[in-house]
Amino acid sequence: MHKHLILSGILVVMSVFSLYAQSGKPKATPAKKTAATKATTTNTKLRFRSTWGIFLSDSVPRPEIVKLLDSALVVRDEKNVKYPVVSFDFTYENKEYYLNDSTGKPGIYTEYVGDSFKGDKLPALWVTRIKEMLDKGEVFYFDNIIVNYTGDKLYRVPKLQFIVR
Repeated sequence: MHKHLILSGILVVMSVFSLYAQSGKPKATPAKKTAATKATTTNTKLRFRSTWGIFLSDSVPRPEIVKLLDSALVVRDEKNVKYPVVSFDFTYENKEYYLNDSTGKPGIYTEYVGDSFKGDKLPALWVTRIKEMLDKGEVFYFDNIIVNYTGDKLYRVPKLQFIVR
């Protein structure tokens, strides 16, 4: 009985606090924007486009992926200005086919291998290993792509995903 009373009391107090937090102060009417403030707000929106070689995220044939492995990540803005890639996270979704001992049926084992890299390319060791293992249906993920915008400003840009056909 005491548990129910305590829980009911806590519930009532929490609902009162949430109503009080949502009420807040009355909002002032927005001031009219001048031409200068409109120009600065529209110029602050940055839109980047990430590519690997010449490809956006896509399903790419195996021979093209093999050629792309030595290519750099390229990031451009809406004005087609190129920005240097500082770092990125790479994940390789490798699929291994096996025969299940208990059922006798084939199955697929998926393994995710990845790391964080500095620069805009995969290291040579990774490239040679992936070329040996690459098979249809596997996926490459390029996440957390960071570019040097200006001086000390770093930006995270759109991620990429490639499926091997």
